[in-house]
Order: sequence, then C-alpha cells, then structure tokens
Amino acid sequence: MLLPRGPGALCLYRRAGTSQCFAHRFFATRSYEPLRILFCGSDEFSIASLKALHKECLDRPDRISSIDVVCRPGKRVGRGLKKIREVPIKATAINLSLPVHEIDTFRGWTPPVLPGGPINLIVAVSFGLFVPPRILHGAKYGGLNVHPSLLPDFRGPAPLHYTLLAGKARTGVTLQTLDLKDFDHGVILQQTPPPGFEIPNPGSCTVPELLDIVAPKGAEILIDGIRKGLFVPPVEDAGWRSPEEHKPLIHAAKIKPENRHIDWANWTWLDITRRTRVLGPLWSKALVANDTSAQSPSFQYRRVIFTEMQEVQPMKGSEVYAVVPGLPFVDGARPAEARQGTGVYVFTRDGKLVRINQMKVEGEQNADALRAALKARMVGDRTFSSNGSDYTPFYNPLL
Repeated sequence: MLLPRGPGALCLYRRAGTSQCFAHRFFATRSYEPLRILFCGSDEFSIASLKALHKECLDRPDRISSIDVVCRPGKRVGRGLKKIREVPIKATAINLSLPVHEIDTFRGWTPPVLPGGPINLIVAVSFGLFVPPRILHGAKYGGLNVHPSLLPDFRGPAPLHYTLLAGKARTGVTLQTLDLKDFDHGVILQQTPPPGFEIPNPGSCTVPELLDIVAPKGAEILIDGIRKGLFVPPVEDAGWRSPEEHKPLIHAAKIKPENRHIDWANWTWLDITRRTRVLGPLWSKALVANDTSAQSPSFQYRRVIFTEMQEVQPMKGSEVYAVVPGLPFVDGARPAEARQGTGVYVFTRDGKLVRINQMKVEGEQNADALRAALKARMVGDRTFSSNGSDYTPFYNPLL
C-alpha cells in the first residue's frame, strides 16, 4: 500500500508559508544533507521514534525533509481468518499523513525515489525483518537502529522480556548502526550512560510498564543522534559495556510458547511468579484418564494452563509431596469432591507450596482448579495419609 504523495518533500510543505518551517534553515551549520528517511517499524516502541522523527521533520526540514514508512502487511486472524490485524504503526503513519509501504520481504522491492533524491537513511526500530545490504548500500548514510537494552547485552527481538526475566534493576537504550550481516551487531553510536537508568519496582514491573519507560527514551536518543550527525562516516563506537568485564551476555530470543512451559524440576517459586508476570499464564502437561469405567483405562497427556496460583503455608503432612516437585495433590480423601476448603496443591523445586486456584485444561473452559481436574479425570484413585491428614495425588507429576 502506498499513500499518495504530494509534490515536493512532505514535511517541508506541511508548514509551508510559516516562519517556523524555515526558522533555522539559513542559520544552522549542517554536516549532512537533509534526510530522506525510510522508517521501518511495527509496534509501540517504534511508534514513539516515528512520532519524534515526524516532529523533527516539521520543526527542522533542513535536517529531515521526508519520511516514508515500511511495515509488514496485516495478518488474518480469528475464526475463519475473516479479520485482518494491522501492525500498530500503520495507523500512526496514516494519521501523520506519511507514505506507507507494506512489504513482507525486501526481495524484489526497491525504496522510492523522491523529488529531492533517493532515500539516504534507513531507520529500523523493532521491525522484525532484516534490512539487506542492497538497501543499506543504496542509502548514503546507511542505517540506524534503536534497541531497548544496553548492548551488547540482550541482543535479540525480546530485550524487555529478558531484562525482566533476568531480574535486572537497571537498563538503558542504545543507538546503533544497522549491521550488514546480523541483527543488533552494528556500531554503537550512543547509549544510556553507565550504569543505566533504574527500572521502577523491578520486582513487579511488567513488559507494558517497562515499554512506557524505554519508548520515549529510545525516541530521544534517536533524535539526539540525528541532530549530532552520529551516522555520518566515519562513525565512532561509543559502547561502554565490555563483555570481558561482565557476566555472560544474555540473548533475548523470540518468545515462544515453550518459554511458558513450567520446568518443575528446576524452577523455583520466584522463577514461576516472574515468568507469569512477564510472559503471562504458564502451562504444563497432565496425565488424564480417557475412560475410567473400563477395566484397563487408557491415558493421555493434555495441556493445562494455570491462570491463578498463590503461595500458601505448608499443611500438616503435606511435606511428603515436596520430594517430587510438580506432583499435584488434593487435600482430602477419595473420592475427591469440589467442596469448600478443598484445593489443588503442588510443591516447587525450592519447597514452596503453591495452591492452584484456577486453571484451563486443554479443550475446556477456565475453571476452579479442582473442578477442572475432576472433570478432566486427572485425580488418582488412591488416598495417602500422612501425620493424620489425607491427600489424593494426581495420576502423575506435571510435565
């Protein structure tokens, strides 16, 4: 999709006839020609940078004469794939009256040639597609990228998630060049000074909350770098983190469903709560009986999503289950009943007792944990007594 372009440079004409449009045109000493930017973005983090660039374009057309926006095409979602979910930055670009190019690959695609000349700077922020050397070589000043971490740590597409998963109390933003071969391996032109800025309430901070903090800082460092002309060759490396002086670097890989799969043998309660806060509800697989009326019932594993859990104090006699982290049990004798006070419990690797309040069994609706377990036939048929208390375990530990 390409929105119509008016004659001449878009941002220059937006305030044509006003003194503000040309206020700095004859007084600023420029070390680079007006920028014709190809901005590649997708989400809220990139939207903040695009808005900042657009404002700079309006205020200083001697620095930025035009901005074209590249984004991924919308995806069909929902039942029957009847709805199209557009990337958020598209609506922002349209509202700013910027030309929009929707592409799913750079193969065979060529940036537009504008009235003022070809695109001379590529800016990619949280884009997802690798900008190939052909596109970068075609831009006089190459490419820039804003990354929400203190590179080289947390390279990858999910730096905010991994920053919080690592329990970091500080972070920062980095302005780098676009590398010709790899994501996030460009020359660091500028980044948050050491030791980075504080993450408010790091023990409870969520990804959206951290995004609200880093997005404007990312936009700020981008505009500052453009004003300083940091992208004009020869570029200088301003990175201050030394891999040799710090702990091993963390790769912020793409978040996948497997990242929410609880590893009961190795995760502590802190690991579980932190991942729930950062990634959303976690899941495991539970063994269920297909036909309990048969003489030899068959079993299969079904996914279970834990939508509400809480740490509770150990109950009398329940400590015997702590030796098998991830083995759920019910406080009560067989047959287990969904009566008041009866619940589903499980121990973590570090010996914390967790009550599962709500869960969603694959193929079923979210429900009270015990009701869901009984309906899915996950509860075993034997009762174990310990220190005068009765407990009924599930058929198997959660996987």
